Amino acid sequence: MRRRYGGAVARTSLSSAACSIARATDLFGDAWTALIMRDVLVGIRRFDELAEDIGLSRKVLAARLARLVEEGVLARERYQPSPPREEYVATEKGRELYPVLLTLMAWGDKWYADPAGPPARIRHDVCGHIATPVVTCDACRDPLTVAATTQLPGPGGRIGPGTLLLGPLIAARGQGT
Repeated sequence: MRRRYGGAVARTSLSSAACSIARATDLFGDAWTALIMRDVLVGIRRFDELAEDIGLSRKVLAARLARLVEEGVLARERYQPSPPREEYVATEKGRELYPVLLTLMAWGDKWYADPAGPPARIRHDVCGHIATPVVTCDACRDPLTVAATTQLPGPGGRIGPGTLLLGPLIAARGQGT
C-alpha cells in the first residue's frame, strides 16, 4: 500500500511485513519522526517549539505528529484552557522508544561525533554516572552482539513481503530445536 506523509514521496507500507523491525520502521523509519520523539522525550512538547527546534515545515510536522498520535505513541494534553493549547506527551508506547533512541545515539556518538566529542551525554540518575547505552541479555546481562546471537523463528514468523529470503533462513535455523 502506498502512503503520503506530509507531502513527502510516497512509499510502500511495511506495516504488514512479517518482521518487527520492518513494522517499527514503517512508523519510525524517517529522521523527522526520530527527532520528534527525541525532543518530546527530553521535554520539548509544543508544536511551535518542535517546529523551531527541528527546523521542519509545519505541514510535515503536523502530519508526523498526527500519525504518532494515531499510533498511540504520543497523546495531546491540554496545558491552557483559553485559548485552548495542547502539547504532545509520550504514552507508555512512546516512552518505551527511549532505549532505542539512546542506542541509536550511542552508535552515532561512536561513528559520527565531531572531533570535540558527542553533542550530549546521558547521566543515569539512579547512580549519578555518565552512561553509554548497551543492549544486554535480560537473563545473564552480557551484551547482545551479532557474534553472540542467533535469530530463531518466532510464533508470528512467516514468509512474505519483507522476509522472502530472511523467513526461510530463520525458519531453517529453528529446525531441530
